[in-house]
Amino acid sequence: MNSIIRTDKAPAPVGAYPHARRVGDLLFLSGVGPRQPGSDAIPGNVHDAEGRLVGYDIEAQCRQVFANVRAVLEASGAAWTDLADVTVFLTDMQRDFATYNRLYAEYFAGVDACRTTLGISALPTPIAIELKCIAVLPAR
Repeated sequence: MNSIIRTDKAPAPVGAYPHARRVGDLLFLSGVGPRQPGSDAIPGNVHDAEGRLVGYDIEAQCRQVFANVRAVLEASGAAWTDLADVTVFLTDMQRDFATYNRLYAEYFAGVDACRTTLGISALPTPIAIELKCIAVLPAR
């Protein structure tokens, strides 16, 4: 089985790619950030009077990105516990790792997914976290 997954329950991709692609029993999610579905608002971003980004709340962004990953999984017929590999990109590892790691432990309790966390300098939109995931789908 090979299929493309798109859903309005997660934020629209910022480029020419689907939310996920199923190949056999594997589900590959495109990078998922914390933008809110429908509005593309980024929870926790703080702007000054001129509209410039001056700060963010990593906890709010973590909670939203986890919700967005869950929405893509569910649209694909998968569940949170089907996750096998999670790659996390943080734009400020020193500042944000402890909070992200605490929330990851909360959300991923009972999930035996492998995890890699990378510190990077930027993401395509003004977000502080993005996840790239692979899930193994249950036999149908």
